[in-house]
Amino acid sequence: MPPRAELAFAGSGLERAAHLRRDAGALVRLAAHPEARVLPFWRGRPAFAAGGGLEWLAPGHPALSDAPGEMLFLGLDDGEAPRFAANLSLWTPAVDLPDARAFFDASEQHHPDMPEGSVFAELRGRMMALSPREAELAASARALFEWHRAHGFCARCGVASDWAEAGWMRRCPDCGTQHFPRTDPVAIMLVTRGDRVLLGRSPGWPEGMFSCLAGFMEPGETLEDAVRREVVEETGVQVGAVRYVGSQPWPFPASLMLGCVAEAVSDEIRLDPTEIEDALWVSRSRLADVFAGADPMIRAPRKGAIAGWLLRLWLADRLD
Repeated sequence: MPPRAELAFAGSGLERAAHLRRDAGALVRLAAHPEARVLPFWRGRPAFAAGGGLEWLAPGHPALSDAPGEMLFLGLDDGEAPRFAANLSLWTPAVDLPDARAFFDASEQHHPDMPEGSVFAELRGRMMALSPREAELAASARALFEWHRAHGFCARCGVASDWAEAGWMRRCPDCGTQHFPRTDPVAIMLVTRGDRVLLGRSPGWPEGMFSCLAGFMEPGETLEDAVRREVVEETGVQVGAVRYVGSQPWPFPASLMLGCVAEAVSDEIRLDPTEIEDALWVSRSRLADVFAGADPMIRAPRKGAIAGWLLRLWLADRLD
């Protein structure tokens, strides 16, 4: 089986040091550690250095004055170097009004107090430029900041909740309810039938983009049942045996992709147009052309995503 380093965000063995999240004194000492570093975020985008890796700042850096509240504690790199993240949501770039929309919609922005050449950029487009450790840190921080953005009020009583446990919990000051970050499980499946795999595309995807079928799991549902339900809902194809292969955190916004191999027991495709735009069976030889960039209709899968990883495993006959 290919190394899991081919999967962006897959576990790098980070020491998350969860026992320190509730220790206010320890967090103060960690922030004062000479090797402590902070990863700035803006509008869900981490800061990248001119050289391509993440742009880590020392606590107290001038740019961090635009970060309200506490820093998010991510863990200990190499077991001892504290790693934090900060959301620079108070920063409002100075732009001419006619150009404001284009500026804010642009994929990369530079903070004037940040090192030269650094930019806030979309993580998805640069994920394979990061080391496994940096990718895990960036993915964790992005998912948590998105959770805080979308869950600022108590789901029980509606009162604004407070940041707690170094960013890993929100607590309601009125009813005392504790709220924890959520991760949404998604079944993603390589559906096979003999020497063919089933690929599909969702409405609005870029031209030529096909991938493995996938869908969110429902309450009270096993992973195997979710695979069978999603495949038949989207394509009408019936699935028999299902086997789990591996997982990948996917912080867009906060999913856990559960990769499976599923054996189809029928061939006919009957699309649900509300779920999927197109689907087709692809032979092993054609899939080899896809990865080689030689197929006129289907482009090669995105590197770093679990769908491409599963397809490469199947193409190389290395799923067992």
